Parts: sequence; C-alpha cells; structure tokens
Amino acid sequence: MKKILVANRGEIAIRVMKTAQKMGIKTVAVFSTADRNAPHVKFADEAVCIGEPPSNQSYLRGDKIIEVAKKLNVDAIHPGYGFLSENASFAELCEQNNIIFIGPRSKAIKIMGSKLAAKEAVKHYNIPMVPGIDEAITDVSKAKEIAKEIGFPILIKASAGGGGKGMRVVDKESDLESQMNRAISEATSAFGDGSVFIEKYVTSPRHIEIQIMADSHGNVLHFFERECSIQRRHQKVIEEAPSSILTPVLRAKMGDAAIKVAKSCDYLGAGTVEFLLDENHNFYFLEMNTRLQVEHPVSEIIAGVDLVELQIRIARGEALSMKQEDLKIQGHALELRVYAEDPLNDFLPSVGHLDVYKLPFGEGIRVDNGFEEGMDIPIYYDPMLSKLITYGKTRDEAIQLMIKAIDNYHIEGVKTTLPFGKFVFEHEAFVSGNFDTHFVKKYYSPEALKQQTELEAKIAALIAVKQYMKDQNLVRLPNQ
Repeated sequence: MKKILVANRGEIAIRVMKTAQKMGIKTVAVFSTADRNAPHVKFADEAVCIGEPPSNQSYLRGDKIIEVAKKLNVDAIHPGYGFLSENASFAELCEQNNIIFIGPRSKAIKIMGSKLAAKEAVKHYNIPMVPGIDEAITDVSKAKEIAKEIGFPILIKASAGGGGKGMRVVDKESDLESQMNRAISEATSAFGDGSVFIEKYVTSPRHIEIQIMADSHGNVLHFFERECSIQRRHQKVIEEAPSSILTPVLRAKMGDAAIKVAKSCDYLGAGTVEFLLDENHNFYFLEMNTRLQVEHPVSEIIAGVDLVELQIRIARGEALSMKQEDLKIQGHALELRVYAEDPLNDFLPSVGHLDVYKLPFGEGIRVDNGFEEGMDIPIYYDPMLSKLITYGKTRDEAIQLMIKAIDNYHIEGVKTTLPFGKFVFEHEAFVSGNFDTHFVKKYYSPEALKQQTELEAKIAALIAVKQYMKDQNLVRLPNQ
C-alpha cells in the first residue's frame, strides 16, 4: 500500500494522513470548492477538487472519488467518519475497482446499518437487548398493544436512524399516535426509510461504547470502553475513557459482548459497539457503528495504540500483533468536541470568520484540528472545528488539565462549545461521575452558563484589580 486517498475533510482527514505519512504512505486529499484553502488540502501530498460545496456534489460523490483514485493510482481509500464511511454501495464500488476500502466489508455495513437487521444478527449470541419489538411497524393499534405489554415510557426509533433523528420518547398512550407519525415522517425525510420499531425506554441510562478491531485472520480485540453520556439532541459532545462506573468484571462482560457482535457479522477493521447501561448496571445492545468514531482518540490514549495504523495494517491483510491480555488501561482521557455552535442559543450553528484561532498546547493536551486563523467556517458541513483531548494519570488530573486547556483555547469570530465544555467539566455531577444521558436536560441552561461566565469574569476582574494595586505599590515604594 503506497498511496491512500482520504475521502473526507477537516480534522479527521488530517488525522488519517498523519498516520499514513508516519507509515511512509503517500496521501491524496479530495476537496470541494469551499475547502480549496483548507488545512487538509495543504497537508496531503496531492489534492484534487471533486465538486461544488454541497456534500451531494462533492464528498458524497463516490463515483468521482473512485475516478480520482484510479487516475492517481491510489491503492486504498480511507473514508474517515460521516460522508461515505458507512455506505455499503461505496465499499462495493471500491471492491469492484480493485481499490482497498479501509473499513469493513459491505455485507457487515449493510447488516449493522439497519438497527433491525443488527438485532436479528446478534440475537443468536445471547447478547442482552432492551425489551421491545424487533420488526418494523407502522400500524398504530399494534404499536399500542406492544407498548402496553412492555410498559410506558417507550421509545420509538427509526430503523435506519442515527444522530437522534426519527426518535421519540412516549410517556403515555394518548401521545403514541402523534409521536409515531412524527417519527415515521422524520425518518422518511432523513433516511429515505420510514420504518420504525418500539422498545422500552430506559429512564436513567448511561451511553457506554466499546472500541473493537477485527482482522482477516479471525482475531477480534476490544480496546475498552468510552463513556459518551454527555449529549445534546441525542448527539455526543463529551467523551471519556475509561468510564468512571465500570468494574473490571462488567468491563470484561461488555467487552466480550462487543466481540460477539463483531463476530455476528464477520466484521473487519475498526468498529464501535454501543450499549445502554441502566441504573442497576444492566447493559443492553444498542447498535454498531461500522467505522472509526469521532471519539477514537480517548481509546488510543488509554490503550496505547494508533487505531488508524491498525486499520491500515488490517486492510493490508496483516494480523493483529497483540492479544487481549496484552492490553491494559493506562490513565484517563477526556474529549470535548469543539463545535462552532452557540450554547446560549440551543446549540445552533454559528458560522462566520475565525478572527482569532489559537490552540492550547502542552503535556497531556492533544488537539485534532481542521481549521486555522483567518478561515471562514462553511455552512455546508458539520460545524465541528476540532477535538480537544486531555489525558492524565487519574480522572481528576485529566479534568483539571481540560479546564486549563479550554481557558487557553482562544477563538474569536464565532460562538463555540468551549464555554459549555467548561460548564460540564466543573459541574459537581460530572466530577463525581454521577450522571447519565439526561445531564444537559437536568443541569444545563443558557442562564446557568451565563451565571457561571459572569462569575468567572467578576473573579478575573477582582484578581486584575488586586494585581494592579500591588503593582502600583511597588512602583511607589522607591519614591517614599
């Protein structure tokens, strides 16, 4: 494998290219006209424009990407996450054109891409699942029967869903019909597939996911868990590894279950198996993401591996060189997704110009970044600027370092999730580890964030005045 095309943009494109370069592999970037001057374009050995800014005219054009790959004699394509990363047709297109797809086979992508097909695949492996119905449903009267059987509250979920779309919590029977129609409508417009299913709503869940890696020689390993319970609009904002509540016994059980999920669909490469953990520490299979996750750095740090390097080696046909017993958790890692969003205005995107963009640095700080000062943030894509990652020997050390890193991350011109991140990392519920997926609903409000920001500004002003008075006294002393 001498040349890899990275079919993505932003921080993940640079992240993949860094490892490829470290391995002596040449890189090709693709870009839309909106990203002409983006850092990932400059970072690659070669770069080719593949279309206009909208994704469906550029980053989602699998045919154009294959065309570029063939023209430049590319051996393999890494899809990153998002865009074409979980597109079975694109994986097949790569296979048909003798280009290695650095990811799972198309069959596994198809199975795990449908929540219903995934449930069907794993149910033979005795993996716990949330009580509910494992078939698509559109009949409201049948839905009412099922809901009564498993008991309210229930969750209506889109089979092809993700990112919280096509998902509705229903507390009572009288709301079922309207919420079901909404979920079907939302799923149809978001995924082109209106099939939904019903399951019991776990009231105080934690979102725990297991990182797995499978080679073509029958080896499957897990690289421990990530805690992903801090979410807004059912999407993760903060992740950490390991989780503060998993015991070694529970970790081993969940790791074993994740390996079985991978085996159920003959998996290859990097994947993540997601579970819900209830207040009694019972876990239930949720879904599998057939790609590298946004939050993979926290797993890399605690396991001491480069997951992208392992992806590339597996795609080349190599066997995993380590065994499960060789892997040990080292320290603690946290990640904050730095989005150009306004946490004071319902986390709506805040597009604009990066007048100031200065990254924090130092021991224990890692920034996977896709932007630079002076750039405009395009409106066409996900508004994530970077991922801020800190790691320490202990969870407390990683938290303190994260708060310091947030203070040293200077962005002007757009609103970001940095103040929200600081609010979370300083909150007693997060520090104690006693939180669930309802953290934002329970504790966060724009008013609470404003109060915290104002208090910090007052303290900073008092310190500045005190320092000024001290400096004035020092200046006066020689004249007395």
